[in-house]
Amino acid sequence: MGGASSFISMLAIAAFLGLAWSASKVSKMVGISSIVLEITTGVVLGPRVLGLVDPAYTVCETKRTMDCKDPGNLQELIDSGAHLGPTFGKIANKGYCNKADYHGSSGSSSASHGSSADHGWLAPKVDGDVDSTASHGSGSADHGSAASTSEGSAADTQGAPHRRLAGGGNYHSYHECLIKSCEADVSAHCGEFPDFFTLIGHAGVGLMIFESGMHFDFEKAKIVGPWACVVAVLGTILPLVFGTAIVMAFGKPLMPDGISAGTALAPTSVGIALRLLGEAGVLQENFGQAIITAAFVDDILSLVLFNVLFSLGGDFDMFKTVFAPIIGIVFMIIACLAAMWFWPWALENYLLSKMPDKKEGAKLAPRDQALFFFMFFLLFVYGTITHFLGTHLWGCFIAGMSFACLTPPHHAHHVWVKQTKRMTSWMIRIFFAGTVAFSIPVMELLSIEAFWKGSILGIVACVGTKVFCAPFMGKARFVIGWAMVGRAEFAYLIAQMALAAGMMDQATFSMVIWALLYATIFAPFVFRYLLNRYVASEGIGGQGQDEHLTDVVAGFGHEESGEMKEFSASDDVDYKKNLQALDGKTQNGFQATEIGSRSPGGELRAVNGQVGKQDASGQGGFLCCLFFKKVVAH
Repeated sequence: MGGASSFISMLAIAAFLGLAWSASKVSKMVGISSIVLEITTGVVLGPRVLGLVDPAYTVCETKRTMDCKDPGNLQELIDSGAHLGPTFGKIANKGYCNKADYHGSSGSSSASHGSSADHGWLAPKVDGDVDSTASHGSGSADHGSAASTSEGSAADTQGAPHRRLAGGGNYHSYHECLIKSCEADVSAHCGEFPDFFTLIGHAGVGLMIFESGMHFDFEKAKIVGPWACVVAVLGTILPLVFGTAIVMAFGKPLMPDGISAGTALAPTSVGIALRLLGEAGVLQENFGQAIITAAFVDDILSLVLFNVLFSLGGDFDMFKTVFAPIIGIVFMIIACLAAMWFWPWALENYLLSKMPDKKEGAKLAPRDQALFFFMFFLLFVYGTITHFLGTHLWGCFIAGMSFACLTPPHHAHHVWVKQTKRMTSWMIRIFFAGTVAFSIPVMELLSIEAFWKGSILGIVACVGTKVFCAPFMGKARFVIGWAMVGRAEFAYLIAQMALAAGMMDQATFSMVIWALLYATIFAPFVFRYLLNRYVASEGIGGQGQDEHLTDVVAGFGHEESGEMKEFSASDDVDYKKNLQALDGKTQNGFQATEIGSRSPGGELRAVNGQVGKQDASGQGGFLCCLFFKKVVAH
């Protein structure tokens, strides 16, 4: 019986993964972002609709065993002093709520205060300081919703409508405190021990952000940096401000709903811009580099914002809220300086120089194996450091930047992608089809109210603010603006984690999902159109390049149709010859790989040995950190 049961579970998971993969391929054929169909597939097959996969794999254990809904007689049990049952009895014994603080309060939470107060969203600490990486569905109850009847607490009559409690929230009654503390306790435990799909999805996002950091181009940032930074700042602040304002206009509180929604709308997907700029052959142009630099700086600012947001998950803590972000910024500056000067010197002269160049029969040279090991080592070290400063994702990006300027410039990224591309691709697919999709409250999402509110939020705060973030960039201002509109993993991750942590209710989450879908669907099409028109009007870039490049789609693109030429740092070829090989001077019959719009880690290589124009030196146009060369098709 046990074998039969486990087989059915395996069969269900295999069917789910197979259908998620099929959704990605259908998206490719249709020419739309795979995010949309992957989320749709996950919603339909998830626990809220068909329930194809058993809840043991889709809902964290604490959420399954602790029901925080009012059983209907909770207030009666409180008034009579009877045992509150397994769930609320456990919460009462933890000391989050002190019944004496309410001076004989009776009745449950009032509707008059539930929709606007900021009480009840701050999670209690469980076994120490819990990271905010919460499982989907764990804290998704409507934290600001009305409970039931009016309240008769003496605290209210005495002019003290809220009570500050050890659990970190302001509540009107002991009844409300128990319910909200239960939700926060579940959220915190599911953050430590998430379900299977959430754990894999969040791990995939971490790997993707690490890879994203490897593309940061310090040299180009010096040239286009000032104006690109202004674009990035506006592209981060405007969605935050307008998103918060619109959510507040819909009746939600500033904290946490408004700020959480605004933060989720801030990040930009650099992958879409990388793909389309490469197709048009203008990645090396100043406006192209301004787009890429602005997108990366936007990601950095969003990570800082994300860090601050989730530092607010408890009573005000001076270190977590103020000093931790400052320490994190200082750490990032030091790490960037090390990425430009220390790590290239240390790796080349000490850590890797002692490793043999080649080993007969080995698919990966020992030197590359050492480099790959050190990548993971630094990823874990930096991630751990920033975890205690707010979020490990910040450290993932900084760790990736540490390998951006190694020589040969493309080699570290090549080693990483060759070893992780399939794994990361599946993890990101699971993130959208599982982690995000399973979190979506279907009835809320499909309601007319969620749609029209999400549409306003999407058109104004998610799309409009990015479109107009570069008004000073001349003719290219709308090209740059639409390049910043795209959204991918990070934006959805913030929304999902805010929901799980009880910082965003289901109604707000549904609005944010609709808003992000607007950007996800429309950004690639409009950006492609404006980019092609601008390239044609300015007479730059290449012509007919689409004939020579794989028709890439908005999926996580690391899948290859051919073998990749390896350029080991140990090759008996000097740096210029490596660059010449990338320029197409060696005919190796490479085939194009996808550049994933959901991942800036996609690779761009020659098709049939043809890459594009070279300058006289054979070096010009090669970016120190981006794994791209000029692509101007012949």
